Amino acid sequence: MEHYLDGNKRLEIAKEIVRSACHNILKNLLHYKKQEKDVEDKIEEIKKLQERIETARNVPEVMGIEGNVRDVYYQSFNDFLRKGFEFEKRVKRPPDNMINCLISFGNSLAYTTTLTEIYRTQLNPTISYLHEPGERRFSLSLDISEIFKPIIVDRVIFNLINNRIIKPEHFLEELNFCYLNDDGRRIFLSEYDEKLKTTIMHKGLERNVSYQRLIRLDCYRLIKHLTGEKKYEGFRAWW
Repeated sequence: MEHYLDGNKRLEIAKEIVRSACHNILKNLLHYKKQEKDVEDKIEEIKKLQERIETARNVPEVMGIEGNVRDVYYQSFNDFLRKGFEFEKRVKRPPDNMINCLISFGNSLAYTTTLTEIYRTQLNPTISYLHEPGERRFSLSLDISEIFKPIIVDRVIFNLINNRIIKPEHFLEELNFCYLNDDGRRIFLSEYDEKLKTTIMHKGLERNVSYQRLIRLDCYRLIKHLTGEKKYEGFRAWW
């Protein structure tokens, strides 16, 4: 709570969350750059926005930068997703097309997974540093999810679309909204659960760690920062 009430301490954590999220977003785009997809301009634009994090004077300014990064990132989707899943802009409530539907569904899963991992630590899920805390709002899961959505949710979505696992017939589309049908949800949940169980060799621990475990390890790093043991460094993908 002290780190939330102290503006400078809160800003320090908020900046690191967005730095880490930007790093993981760029990792995704660099992957497609290697596949000769036309994402170079978007990468450079995000890097310029990333530089502005250091001079941000308050949390709303940091959140504004994060929002701008996401906008540029989403604009790049048409450069590497297969035809038939075109994307114009992020629309949340309700999602208005197949991509927005997948993002919203995946993000909701990420928030739940992150909250589960927070509950396994000493952190209070209602005290957050990037997003504003609110009554009955587990806003810390929103904070930490920002770091992991690019490497879990987005990669699941890219795989589902580009490998033709999810198809237009898995959606329910009406005039102003688009949702996954029962089969679509089952497919997404299966791929998402498989991603969470997937392990990578952790450089620091020198052992295999699942994607889900990575979230809890990030919570532990935040705890060490709050207790003054070690400065917080959000998770940054290296693969």
